Amino acid sequence: MNSTDYSIKNNPRYRKDDLISDTLKEQVVQYSKDFKTSWVNLGQVLWTIWEDKIYYTWGYEKFEYFTEKEIGIKKNVALKLLKTYSFIEQNEPAYLDKEFSDNREALKVPGYEEINVLRLARSRKELNRDDFMHLKHQVFEKGKDAAAVRKDLTTIMKERKPVDPEEEREKRNEEAVRKLLNSLKSFKKDMDVLKLLPDEIVNEANVLLQKLESQIER
Repeated sequence: MNSTDYSIKNNPRYRKDDLISDTLKEQVVQYSKDFKTSWVNLGQVLWTIWEDKIYYTWGYEKFEYFTEKEIGIKKNVALKLLKTYSFIEQNEPAYLDKEFSDNREALKVPGYEEINVLRLARSRKELNRDDFMHLKHQVFEKGKDAAAVRKDLTTIMKERKPVDPEEEREKRNEEAVRKLLNSLKSFKKDMDVLKLLPDEIVNEANVLLQKLESQIER
């Protein structure tokens, strides 16, 4: 036992529970980082198998036949892994180095799904460079999860979408019809209960309701 260990253990402020707690925290942080980046090795190997068509040598006509039969991964997941790995290799190669996760907080180590959202964003022609950099910042610096980043992407896409005056006018008209329809339904309900108007007027209201509903359903 060296003097350092002795001095720590004889320090009145030292508690065994604190040491166990700190060790456990370090472990869970490291395991979290490992979990988030564990997809990289699989993506890298699958990329090699797909690019060099190695699956042919194993008797498979198509790449997805191999992934489904040999490793139990569906075609859509396998292709997503390939594309995401290719994206990160070309655009964020530092992510592939172990030092990347070692030198970052666990919160700021994005996982597979977050990287995939960035990949999809990169392919959107409507987004400019600033838009993409904003999303990248949310992933790598803010630690946002895939659902939150996807929501940000949807918002940006709506903002960048060209406005069609005719389409906007149709939306406003439809909204006005819906409001009128709701008002008439409320009016009819009151009339049915209170019996304040003759049946003839109530019937006319029913006809109008049907016509308005048919306009909405077109």
